Amino acid sequence: MARFEPLTPETAAGTSRELLGGLVERHGTVGDMVATMAHSPAVLGGYLGLSKAMRRAKLDRATSELISIAVQEQQGCGLCLASHIEAAKSLGVADYEIELAQLGTASRPEVAAIIALGLQVYRAPASITDEQVEELRALGYSDRAIADVVGVVSLNIITGAFNLVAGLTPGEEG
Repeated sequence: MARFEPLTPETAAGTSRELLGGLVERHGTVGDMVATMAHSPAVLGGYLGLSKAMRRAKLDRATSELISIAVQEQQGCGLCLASHIEAAKSLGVADYEIELAQLGTASRPEVAAIIALGLQVYRAPASITDEQVEELRALGYSDRAIADVVGVVSLNIITGAFNLVAGLTPGEEG
């Protein structure tokens, strides 16, 4: 059971009312996570801004989803994990690749390396070495794509942590 009630544009106040109102106007509805984030205009605004910015990421969407799956497997947000698995499947990612991502790896070395970077950004970003960055470059990743991993992980941290604190679980997203 969720710890917080989702808000609507009618029940939210101030900035949250404006943000939710705009989202509902554009999309018709918002999910429970976004509606619940409206308890904090700062969190909701930050999430929406980062989410919008990450749509311009250099990493391809399938790779971003695999990184997200690996991070959410560690963070423990079932709602986020289910969402990223569904998104990966909709992009045509094979079930075995999704399972490997849940284990923190991939069948292709370049994808395994970028997933490993994502997990290291999540667990211990200060331990990333120049050699690791050079290896990613040698595998074909640009500096922009490598930097985008930080954004992907950050977005997963905010959504996963929020859902865990709010008590949102799979099956409750509306």
